[in-house]
Amino acid sequence: MSAAAIWAIVPVKALARAKRRLSPTLPPPARQRLVLAMLEDVLAQLVASGAVDRILVVSPDARVAALAAAKGALVLSEDRPRGLNRAVKSGLAHAGAQGAERALVLPADVPFATSAEIASVVDAAAGGRRVALVPAADGDGTNAMLLAPLDAIEPSFGPGSFARHLARAVARRFDTQVLPLPGLGRDIDEPDDLARLLSSQQLSRRYHFLSPPPAGRLLAGPRAQRTQP
Repeated sequence: MSAAAIWAIVPVKALARAKRRLSPTLPPPARQRLVLAMLEDVLAQLVASGAVDRILVVSPDARVAALAAAKGALVLSEDRPRGLNRAVKSGLAHAGAQGAERALVLPADVPFATSAEIASVVDAAAGGRRVALVPAADGDGTNAMLLAPLDAIEPSFGPGSFARHLARAVARRFDTQVLPLPGLGRDIDEPDDLARLLSSQQLSRRYHFLSPPPAGRLLAGPRAQRTQP
């Protein structure tokens, strides 16, 4: 691996703490299954892109670590949940210690992302001191960030992160590109996002467990038959 190798950093929360905004719609087991399914999709697209040399998943969760390792990713296990930005910093530090000079920070909840989009983000920051940012569809969050070098800007994910990341890159006079991408820009945070996921012809079968059971399914057992007139 060359000194200019590019790493993908994928931070993932502990499953018990993930996607709490979906709690009115999904019970904990379904939310955890959703996170694992999305992570698997993101890892597959990263591999298919051919744009990164290493994939590093940063998480305190053993199930997340097991899935990542099974898919060929490296794993940086945290002793305890420390927040998204600290997880990203830990991943960047680990990648830097292994000789990486560029890093793509990518969340695990962007199942609409494509390998072509991922490759385009990496290509946008090829050579020199550059930052590439992919805003969330609502323009508020940051759904992907390419840093060259790794310490180009300090990660500041959370509400309003896109504006902060852009301001920091401009203040440090980095060549900065903003890439609005339809797949990468669509994350899964709110109940309406689940409807989009289920309406996708490409993804709906994989996420079928998110669909409500058909009416009457709960009455299909022997007990229900005994209660029929």
